[in-house]
Amino acid sequence: MEPTTIWATFKRGFQLSPELRAGLLVTLALAVVAATGRTAVPFVTQRVTDLGLLAPGGVNVGVAVTYAGAGAVLLIIAAAVDRVVRMRMVRAAESGLATLRVRAFNKVHELSVLTQNADQRGRYVSRVTGDVETMRDLMQWTGAAMVVAGLETLIVFVVMAVYSWQLALVVAVAYIPTVIMLTFIQPKIREAFKRAREFSADLLGATGEQLVGVSTIRAYGVQKRMRTTLREHNGKIVAADARAGWLATSTFATNSAGQSVATGLTLVAGTYLALQGELSVGTVVAFAFLVYQFAGPLSWIIEMLAEMQRAMVGWRRVIGLVDSEVTVPDPGPDGIEIPRGRGELVIDGVRMTYPSGPEVLKGIDLTVPSGQRLALVGQTGSGKTTLARLLCRFVDPTQGSVSVGGVDLRQVPQEQLRRAVAIVPQEGFLFDGTIRSNLQYAVPEAPADELESRAMAAFESLGLEGWIEHQPQGLDTPVGPRGELLSAGERQLVAIARVYLRDPDLLILDEATSAVDPATEVRISRALEGLMAGRTSVVIAHRLSTAERADVVAVMDAGQLVEVGPHAQLVTQGGTYAGMHEAWVAQTR
Repeated sequence: MEPTTIWATFKRGFQLSPELRAGLLVTLALAVVAATGRTAVPFVTQRVTDLGLLAPGGVNVGVAVTYAGAGAVLLIIAAAVDRVVRMRMVRAAESGLATLRVRAFNKVHELSVLTQNADQRGRYVSRVTGDVETMRDLMQWTGAAMVVAGLETLIVFVVMAVYSWQLALVVAVAYIPTVIMLTFIQPKIREAFKRAREFSADLLGATGEQLVGVSTIRAYGVQKRMRTTLREHNGKIVAADARAGWLATSTFATNSAGQSVATGLTLVAGTYLALQGELSVGTVVAFAFLVYQFAGPLSWIIEMLAEMQRAMVGWRRVIGLVDSEVTVPDPGPDGIEIPRGRGELVIDGVRMTYPSGPEVLKGIDLTVPSGQRLALVGQTGSGKTTLARLLCRFVDPTQGSVSVGGVDLRQVPQEQLRRAVAIVPQEGFLFDGTIRSNLQYAVPEAPADELESRAMAAFESLGLEGWIEHQPQGLDTPVGPRGELLSAGERQLVAIARVYLRDPDLLILDEATSAVDPATEVRISRALEGLMAGRTSVVIAHRLSTAERADVVAVMDAGQLVEVGPHAQLVTQGGTYAGMHEAWVAQTR
């Protein structure tokens, strides 16, 4: 959940990025020194005027030069300390933002597939990158300058009160409209920037989606429509930012008016008090400088408040992501590992209901002995894909349990679970790089020479040594983004080899041959036979030829198991599977 107040944002932000508060007291102390040093100008002005230029015995050049020189030294020291403050803020900001970025990126990987599928991927990219970047200027430069300016404003007001409480009161009254305006407008500016960030996330999500689907867009000739969609998203961003800018401009105007009124009233009241003998001429001149020094940093703070609101919106969005609930928690070091080589699968009373949706699995009970092959068949929407997600623990069941090797998957650390359970989807996904780099994901710790020997052994065991030898650069053949330089079948071959290197105990296959030509299907089928040999395997069978080769067939209908048994037994029972098989045979003939 995103924090709702500035204090809550800073509190949670400092907890997530402890580097931001490291040495903060020292930085604030130095900022006080820098701010105090700059207030020397009015004091020096008053002393030079009263004790130097208007001294009772005539102009005292020595006193004037002494105070002027001391003031110059103080300003140089203040400037040097101010630079130290800014550098400390920059270092803390870079370290803190790096930590926050890593936390956000890690959280994206911790979120369940169900949670991620509920939103556009571009929104997560927006939070990990764009929202973090909006904070950079605030943490590095704007934040440091605002701290120094805020302290300077406070110190100057205290000095004004020491010089003349009457004139300090005049200045405070002159700025009352500015305070009221800020209180009223700042929440509206924050809301405008929040909407702008949300619209930016929408734009990034839509852009990413259109880039991935560019072939479909061109095939249907809807480029104009897609461009219109992006323009609409962009227009919303412009409108939100324009509103925020207009609101910020209103505060600038009010502040300028307050500054003018404060200066004018101070000169009038100061002159009156000087004529009454309550203030010296030097004090009035010094007070005029104080008003300028009070108004200058205050104006800068008000101007930067809009930028701070933008950064705070981004910070809250990132904190909201990091604090998102993990619906598939990792038991961590307290977890239990699946015994190596024991792949018995037990599904016990599993029910599954998606958020705000109907129940899709209604009490599934099933046991697959270690090393056997199960084929899941059923009509579209029967619950096969949901059950496969549960077997991989991409989601957790609403009720019941899924166990492999006698261990509930919820008790297995995620890292060990991904070694013990692997999935080959309908379309193999490859990362931009080479065949070698994609195989490296299966054995990330393997040295280069070991990876090559194991990879070639895997291709040989799967009957794919001829295919890899005919690739232009062998294992170093580029695959392109999403593997687009390879055909769908070739991508699948690499994906199968990658899983083989992983050497899982439980294998889930979503009919990996459903989107390829017959010749490639034969090659993939042979590779899959080698992959499934000796492993517990669950195959989502879209083609009943796959079910024919399975040890056990489970028929699903409307979230329930209606039939379970060997293929030969089910086709003779005259039930649901027999009807499906008969229709399939008639269609293939």
